[in-house]
Parts: sequence; structure tokens; C-alpha cells
Amino acid sequence: MVKKKARRKFTAEEKATILRRHLVDKIAISDLCDEYKIKPSQFYSWQKQAMENIASALDVGINQGKKDNRFKKLEEEINRLETRLIKKDNVIAEISEEFVELKKELGEL
Repeated sequence: MVKKKARRKFTAEEKATILRRHLVDKIAISDLCDEYKIKPSQFYSWQKQAMENIASALDVGINQGKKDNRFKKLEEEINRLETRLIKKDNVIAEISEEFVELKKELGEL
């Protein structure tokens, strides 16, 4: 029976390093594939994936302010709702206390 080799898993950082070495350092794809023992089709798959997602990588810096503003608004909404909840709990506690007092006065407790 032939044992299958366990697949190696490259992290996103490792994939980025390999792609960067080709794009920036101009190292040939065949040399990179030999060095990392990967098939050229795997390299091209990573490259395609990187190119398809490049817009979202560039979008992070531009929209960071919008996301921070949205996060701040959500925090304000959470604080407002927590304040309302505390007030509601206090009203319920006060009404419950009055109810118990009235029951005591009527001799029902």
C-alpha cells in the first residue's frame, strides 16, 4: 500500500512572500517553484487569487475612517440602549417594591 504524502499548507504570509519575490525581485516562477517545491499551476492560482482581491487590500486604507465612524456610532447606540435598560430596570424595581408594600398593607403577604 502506497502512503500519500501529507499536503503542505502555506500561510497567507508565505504565499505573499513567494508572490512578492516574483513581482518585486523578478525571480523566475520556475526557480520559485523549484525552491518551494510547488507546481507552477499552484503559483498561478495564488497569483490569480491575489489579483482578484487586490481592490479590497487597497480599499482598507481608504475606508478605514468610514469604518471607524460607523464603529463610533454603534458604540454610542449601545451606550444609549444600556442607559435606557438601566432606567427601565429601576422603574420595574420601584413598581415591584410598591406592589409588595401594598400587598403587605392589605394583609395578602
